[in-house]
Amino acid sequence: MGGITTGQTLLDVAVVAVTREARDVKLYALESAFGESLPAFTAGAHIDVLLDSGLIRQYSLLNSQADPSRYWIGVAREEAGGGGSRFLHEQVCQGTRLRISAPRNHFSLVEDADHSVLIAAGIGITPIWSMVQRLADLRRSWELHYGARTRAEAALLRRLEDFPCGSNGKIHLYFSREPDGRRLSLADIVAGAAANSHIYACGPRALLEEFEQLPVVPSQIRHVEHFTPIHEAAHDGGFHIVLARSGRVIHVPRGATILEALKDNNIATSYSCTKGICGQCETFVL
Repeated sequence: MGGITTGQTLLDVAVVAVTREARDVKLYALESAFGESLPAFTAGAHIDVLLDSGLIRQYSLLNSQADPSRYWIGVAREEAGGGGSRFLHEQVCQGTRLRISAPRNHFSLVEDADHSVLIAAGIGITPIWSMVQRLADLRRSWELHYGARTRAEAALLRRLEDFPCGSNGKIHLYFSREPDGRRLSLADIVAGAAANSHIYACGPRALLEEFEQLPVVPSQIRHVEHFTPIHEAAHDGGFHIVLARSGRVIHVPRGATILEALKDNNIATSYSCTKGICGQCETFVL
């Protein structure tokens, strides 16, 4: 299979359920293909999914970390994307076998925070939903703000509406294109957040860019999960790199990335998305 990552544990899983969750959104339940236990994970974690087409895509785990017997992922179909979501929507069904990575977490939940503010839009609700369940289990103080254009496009809507928040949690829903709907206002949410809040955001690039540009309150700590790269991978090339342990010199031609040059020279290195999102190929520069 083209593009298989190196330096990772790969797991064979079977798709045991597929449900249509919202317009252009499907949920997939994955269990070990051999009846083994899956590795435990923490809220905010994601997995790599290796597709037969050679693509590798990252999807957040949306279920509660209290039950790692199966992994649930949500996939929004993107016609203008790279083809991964279309492949899953069109080719993957109950009984399909897949290979995935063990979970990794670059969007960790601070479980002992005084208060957590969770912001999500669109399919960005998936890691946030796992956080909601974890905070509720811990009986911590939290609030969720989730926005979508319409109710039909809101993933996990029924679960959100039926969730027993208790006295420690609140869920606010925003539908910008519904009659009498309202738009999610990041500025108002952040400005109204209590001191010492940890604020999490996941969703489309425009939402995250706006979130990161809002005035910083020193007592607030912000956490962001990106689905797309913040900056395009550098393809300038035209230079040499020296591998510290071996002393080998590798030329990076113009128009190529350092990772591409390493792969072309058969240098084993960990990588996954190749887009600068997942952090798997991150390494020290001496």
